[in-house]
Amino acid sequence: MTGRRTRPAPRPPAGTPAAAELARQARAVLADAVRVARWTDAERARGGAPGPGRPGPLPEPVAERAAAALGLTPGQVRAGWDRARLAGLVELHGATVRPGWRLRAWDRDDAAVLRGWVALFDAWSLVHPAPEDIAPTAVAEVVEAVPQVLSLLQLSNGPVLVPALLDLLGQRVAELREERCEVPYGPQPDPVSLPPLLPHLLGWALDGLAAVGALVLGEGQATLTPLGNWAVWVKLEQICVAAQSPAGNIEQSAEDMLRGCAGLTPGPARTEYRAWTAARTVGSAVTELLDVARGDDALLRGLAFEALRVVGAPAEAGVRAAATETCLRPYALLWLAEYEGADPEDVLGVLTREESTWLWVDTAAAVADHGESELLVRHLDSAVQGTVPALLDEVRAVGHPRTVQVLVALAAAHPDPALAKAVRRAAFQVHTGSV
Repeated sequence: MTGRRTRPAPRPPAGTPAAAELARQARAVLADAVRVARWTDAERARGGAPGPGRPGPLPEPVAERAAAALGLTPGQVRAGWDRARLAGLVELHGATVRPGWRLRAWDRDDAAVLRGWVALFDAWSLVHPAPEDIAPTAVAEVVEAVPQVLSLLQLSNGPVLVPALLDLLGQRVAELREERCEVPYGPQPDPVSLPPLLPHLLGWALDGLAAVGALVLGEGQATLTPLGNWAVWVKLEQICVAAQSPAGNIEQSAEDMLRGCAGLTPGPARTEYRAWTAARTVGSAVTELLDVARGDDALLRGLAFEALRVVGAPAEAGVRAAATETCLRPYALLWLAEYEGADPEDVLGVLTREESTWLWVDTAAAVADHGESELLVRHLDSAVQGTVPALLDEVRAVGHPRTVQVLVALAAAHPDPALAKAVRRAAFQVHTGSV
């Protein structure tokens, strides 16, 4: 397996440093996280098992041991550990800590570094948690309104006074409440009452964004860093992509969007997937696509994972979880292999024989439902078994719910009477349970 092939990071807008300089700044922000991640990897190699065994902070003895080895405080180690997880530098597999692909690529791949930093930027509210005594609903409103604040900072191209940011934040929170129809009926004070702790919440948000290197705070003002300016530009570009959906699927559900893309060639389909995803939060888009993939339509299952390829790194956790589900496992394993850099010629090698057979039946079901009979006949050539008798033996044993329908359709489509008869016999055996 080769190293992860990352897509190039979006080019910086005019007036910002080149990608190499932005990557240098991102490496500086995540320097402690990288040190902690590399220490945990070295400990793992020595059998030190430094991980927490579950998502969460490092155990105190581990943090102290790392602090002594790295010349950091235990608090700095814990912060570095949290950032390493959020940036994809380490991964938890059960009780085992493993280096993420970004850690392996850290010194040579600027795109991997920038995407790792963007993952940290997106998680600023986790890096710098809100005070526990503030209502979660108020915190959620501010998190949802922060992009508007960042847009003002980006458009201003320089320092912005905190009162101006506070005024914009209040307006955006009020708009969000109105969009959700949360403004009560009847006479109301003007303006509508906003959280009394809004200035405190703005301060928390600005501190959190500063903590991930997105902005710098001065006396009563805030300014985006070059990294922050670049990140906001990337997000705005994604919004522009969402407005460029030639097939008009942005407002559709995931299922209807995928059905609308079924007849498109790969390029236009990917454009639709990008536009549809950009119009939603990444988490909700991934959840919707995986829900469709769990359905009965095998064609949509395959298309859902094509759309998840467009989503890329943010879909990794959801796809890894999906690998535990029988109907999704082959698709998820192939997605993960490609994501981790497997050569296209070798990618099918990640599947067991049984998983490959299950995928063959599932793909045949998609062809039988939506394709032409000659495509189903040609699909025989893609089976790993090499001979029809061997394929039938393994297909009968694999337990796919569409096995009977696939075999019946194949028997009806195949021009060789002897082979068609063997396939029909196999379908009958599966149907009657006499496999």
